[in-house]
Amino acid sequence: MRAAVLCEQPGDLVIEDLVVDKPGPQEVLIQTVGAGLCHSDLHFMEGLFRSKLPSVMGHESAGIVQAVGQDVTYVKPGDSVVACLSIFCGQCRQCLSGHPHRCTNGRATSRSRDDAPRLQRADGTPVDQMARLGGFAEEMLVHQNGVVKVTPDIPLEKACLIGCGVTTGFGAAVRTAAIPVGATVCVIGCGGIGLSAIQGSRVAGAGRIIAVDMNPESLEAARLMGATDTVNAGEVESVVEAVRELTKGGVEYSFEAIGLKETAEQAFEMLEIGGTATVIGMVPSNTKVEIRGIDLLSEKKLQGSMMGSNQFRTDIPQMIDLYLNGRLLLDEMVSATISLEQVNEGYNWMREGTVARTVITF
Repeated sequence: MRAAVLCEQPGDLVIEDLVVDKPGPQEVLIQTVGAGLCHSDLHFMEGLFRSKLPSVMGHESAGIVQAVGQDVTYVKPGDSVVACLSIFCGQCRQCLSGHPHRCTNGRATSRSRDDAPRLQRADGTPVDQMARLGGFAEEMLVHQNGVVKVTPDIPLEKACLIGCGVTTGFGAAVRTAAIPVGATVCVIGCGGIGLSAIQGSRVAGAGRIIAVDMNPESLEAARLMGATDTVNAGEVESVVEAVRELTKGGVEYSFEAIGLKETAEQAFEMLEIGGTATVIGMVPSNTKVEIRGIDLLSEKKLQGSMMGSNQFRTDIPQMIDLYLNGRLLLDEMVSATISLEQVNEGYNWMREGTVARTVITF
């Protein structure tokens, strides 16, 4: 099968022909139909986060089950599925306490070192899978706890977006922050995750949603997704002051969807008393975020969000229902569809900030 492989950091992806093993116990072989380009992969390609190499990148994918291994009871060949990197064991303390997205027992859903690798080159070199998925490939071999069965009514090249970006942004609003009806919200960064946070805020019933970005097209997309106000960060002296002026003092909830120290700090600074800032973006691992200690006396909160605090086996079907009912916009988030061979070009568009989401179709 063909796959996009990261061979060095930093580096572009290389299209290779790989050998995929047969499904083992509790494993599922999936024919990939669609895969979204997520900023997280770009962080690894640029070397901001380290990865085991060589590795098939991609983790926002959907497809059709081709074969299943022993003890697989959840899906069968022919089922439509969305893959999600929140692979859960169902046995650790985090899983049993209702937080499967924080699963700490990755060994339970991975092959052991003594087992044959799921993917390898023709010469026998093992090839890793980004997030234990490796979605930029014609086929995925994953643990059954890394997929959710979905209705065939949704096009899989759209459903793939829910596997990461939509779940992350939407979930940050409705699960991590639990936005109440009528709340004032600001979302910094209007890429795929930011637009999803805007949609989550809208569905939750936020009264006012302010979108911040430097790209006029992104801000236009934000309005389509539900933003009531927009701020072009390149046209104001201070984003924080611009938001405070719009809201007469600050927002109750803010979301950072870029992954930068500066914007994470802005998200906290624009809060009103008792407000909550949620950082969704992947701030580089050695970067420290600074806040004024005195602001904590105003009960302002700075928190992170891991994959939208999801319970994806129930959350994703609910989001698909919202899509089919016209309340969650997915088609409008896809800026371009490309072939696997165009994956590096797609990431160049992401660097330029000219796209919301690009999808590889197989």
